Amino acid sequence: MPGADRSRARTRTPRPKWLPPAGLILLSLIPILAGAARLTELTGGAAATENNARFLDSPVPVLTHIVSVTVFCLLGAFQFVSALRRRPGRWHSIAGVILIPAGLLAALSGLWMVVFYPHPPGDGIAIGVIRLVFGSAMAVSLVLGIRAILRRDFIRHGEWMTRAYAIAVAAGTQALLLIPGAILFGAQDEPSRAVLMGAAWVLNLTVAEYLIRSRRRRRR
Repeated sequence: MPGADRSRARTRTPRPKWLPPAGLILLSLIPILAGAARLTELTGGAAATENNARFLDSPVPVLTHIVSVTVFCLLGAFQFVSALRRRPGRWHSIAGVILIPAGLLAALSGLWMVVFYPHPPGDGIAIGVIRLVFGSAMAVSLVLGIRAILRRDFIRHGEWMTRAYAIAVAAGTQALLLIPGAILFGAQDEPSRAVLMGAAWVLNLTVAEYLIRSRRRRRR
């Protein structure tokens, strides 16, 4: 009955507003901690090894990537809180001024590292190509997000920024997949690493597209 449906809708428990940013921050925690460890290594005079020699020889790109992707993932998580997007003071717009440059720096520095850094053990051409594809997709999404906001198309802007953010936080999803993958196949098994890393990006983008289409349905 319509009346009963309305009554159930009124009594439905609302989803806590802190759940989306909390979940996204938790997802980002592993790569952020790994980035912090890398920063400590680079600034603490660590000895060169097979895994870190490329960073010690050219630290600026990796430092730029760690700082920018950390800002993008942490601050970007709060852009999914509707109350913050609508509150007076234009918090959403001010945060966006920080997020878009941080996102572009994260994407472009990541692409630079793929092209110019030597491949570490366990990484090869397949993983490099996958990183180039999704790093480029993140940069393109951000550019299209900028284009949309300049045209005052706030809906398309939000959709493209959601896709860019999904690509950025895939590092957390990759950690969740690569840890059991390393146990099963070995930490330097390139085929399994390539499949799992690609699967993490696809999974995140699938969730992003689901959210985007859910918003479209609600607007209708």
